[in-house]
Amino acid sequence: MSILVMDTKVRYGAVSRFFHWGMALLFAWQFTSATAHWLFPDTPFEEFFWGTHYTVGVSLLSLVVLRALWALANASRRPPSVSVMAKLGHIALYGLMIAVPTIALIRQFGSGRSLEVFGITLMAGFEGEEITWMTDLGGLLHGELGWTLLALVVGHIVMAFLHRKLTHHNVLTRMR
Repeated sequence: MSILVMDTKVRYGAVSRFFHWGMALLFAWQFTSATAHWLFPDTPFEEFFWGTHYTVGVSLLSLVVLRALWALANASRRPPSVSVMAKLGHIALYGLMIAVPTIALIRQFGSGRSLEVFGITLMAGFEGEEITWMTDLGGLLHGELGWTLLALVVGHIVMAFLHRKLTHHNVLTRMR
């Protein structure tokens, strides 16, 4: 059995599947860290997960950019969307996967605090007053859009199973 790297009209290739399932695991971790931060503040459980929130967020943003580029490179080979709503749902997922961490980075920069991920300084930070519009944007939208992304992810999962049950067409086989 050979490993199919590129996408085809009937199935996603190994790279697309790696992005999909790998990011699914990272998103599960990320939503666990956000939930722990919200429900269990100042506990060892929250400290364990929350300590990884920035690193996982930057990793997810990097992966979604690579994933989008891979999707564009495979656009003519990929399985067709099952409906207009599915296509719009995927566009919304990609949009939020880019917007949520980008807004967090804007907030981080505006705060003047440095950001280090995997030992690499992404933002050095600065002295002086924070940039209010940046911190306000992050405070207003990062969490809310993050929970919206979670709702869309849950909807994505539910629709994959409903599509199989209602149409007897197993779309999951395209991604495993």
